[in-house]
Amino acid sequence: MSEQIVIVGFGPVAARLVDELLPAVRSGRVRLTVVGAEAEAAYNRVLVADLGVGRTTADALALADAAELAAQGVDVRLGVRVKRVDRARQQVLLADGTPLPYDRLVFATGSRPVIPNLTGINPDPSTPVLPAGVTALRDLRDADVLRKAVQGGKRVVVLGGGVLGLETALAAAEEGATVTVVHNGPHPLGRSIDRGGGAVLAAGLRRCGVRVAGNARSTGVEHSGPDGGFSALLLDDGSAIDGDLLVISCGVRPRTELAEGCGLPTGTGILVDHRLRAHHEPHIFAIGDCAEVRCPDPGCARCRHAKGPSGLVGPGWRQAEWLGGYLTLLAEGAAAEAELLPALPPEQPGIVVLKARGLNMAVAGDNSADPWDEETLTAGAAAGRARLQVSQWADPEHGRYVKMTTRGGVLEGLVAVGMPRTAAELVGLFERGAELPADRSLLLRLDGPDQLAGTAAVDPAGTLCRCAGVSGAAITAAVSAGCATVADVSKATRAGTGCGGCHEDIKGLIEEHFSPAFP
Repeated sequence: MSEQIVIVGFGPVAARLVDELLPAVRSGRVRLTVVGAEAEAAYNRVLVADLGVGRTTADALALADAAELAAQGVDVRLGVRVKRVDRARQQVLLADGTPLPYDRLVFATGSRPVIPNLTGINPDPSTPVLPAGVTALRDLRDADVLRKAVQGGKRVVVLGGGVLGLETALAAAEEGATVTVVHNGPHPLGRSIDRGGGAVLAAGLRRCGVRVAGNARSTGVEHSGPDGGFSALLLDDGSAIDGDLLVISCGVRPRTELAEGCGLPTGTGILVDHRLRAHHEPHIFAIGDCAEVRCPDPGCARCRHAKGPSGLVGPGWRQAEWLGGYLTLLAEGAAAEAELLPALPPEQPGIVVLKARGLNMAVAGDNSADPWDEETLTAGAAAGRARLQVSQWADPEHGRYVKMTTRGGVLEGLVAVGMPRTAAELVGLFERGAELPADRSLLLRLDGPDQLAGTAAVDPAGTLCRCAGVSGAAITAAVSAGCATVADVSKATRAGTGCGGCHEDIKGLIEEHFSPAFP
């Protein structure tokens, strides 16, 4: 007897779960239905901005082929919305009233963009109405809107100073648009980066042709452009920033309304335990941006300081891979063996990486302490625990800044702007929990004039693609086996199918391998 599994949502995380379940589908142990609200099968949403500025194609973004999945036995329903979930009858009700029974249900509904409450925009958070010339840059149609603006050399206003907004701004500016980034707070990436690094980052943006308006609170949009389109972003000081296109990049919020509608507990996201099961509901699971791993045991040490969904594709992919194995065992009738699987390991602290042409930055951990902040440095230093130490170096004139926050010689936080080799080494040390050299200046010399120009050296043992968890050695092996392009490597290893930040490193390994053949 096969199990009926229904996946609600068909984004990158759902696509990975489908891949993991395909062997069970082909063997007949699982009957799988995927319901996607968009007309397209799963694609890499993180790179929609690259599509909008003409640096990639829709085909290159594709992560699944609906026709191919259907040929393998998967029931793929695109452009279909779910009305509600009936837990008592174990069925999903589609918008047209069609019931889909399930033995196991997986929410992979992802997240929606946060739309600020601005005059001129419908404030309903679930169904905001964006006027002409305003986009949240989340889907392929949004990419078309950006492409037209960039190709026409229009004025683009980016609202939000997060990494995706900055990457969009840098790419659009380089491709010919006039770009202004508007953000609240003294510097971009205000929640991730310290004051010094933020100041150097803002200066770097300006050098790359991006205007930056900081400490700005937006109040509304003016749409007196052609055909009633966007014409200006209004600020609380009475000023306005004129433009032809407004790109809203103010973060995302998990889609939890379906789960809430059927009575599942939610916090920031749908609450699941360490096996990704919804609380008190063994037949329902959640993964990706909509899932918040926080088990119902109030005494769980792991959950005491747990945060909500990370918003990153890498953790979602790891959840999908784990859940695929778990659901396969359940479908095989091996429930006891499934329960013996080690629980999904907790995610490591996130690393924010910005790799743009002319600007490189890496940020991780808590980097807020200053070298002279004695109270902060000594906080937590008790019972033999070392105090915090901060090493800081800045060269604002040349757009360089490094900060290393350590405890017992091990990094707890880092900032590196304009220092790609130093950043790569620090990120590797941070991920491994390795101790830094006593002379911190040795790390700064990695970007010195005596080093070879170009991108940072790749550590073969280290993780090159953090989204997919692929090492430099695995990519080198794929190149040696004949992969000659980034697309080839991505198909063979999945590296580069997430945020795209590793594309240049992959290119470097390909060029290094093939360069002897072209003297």
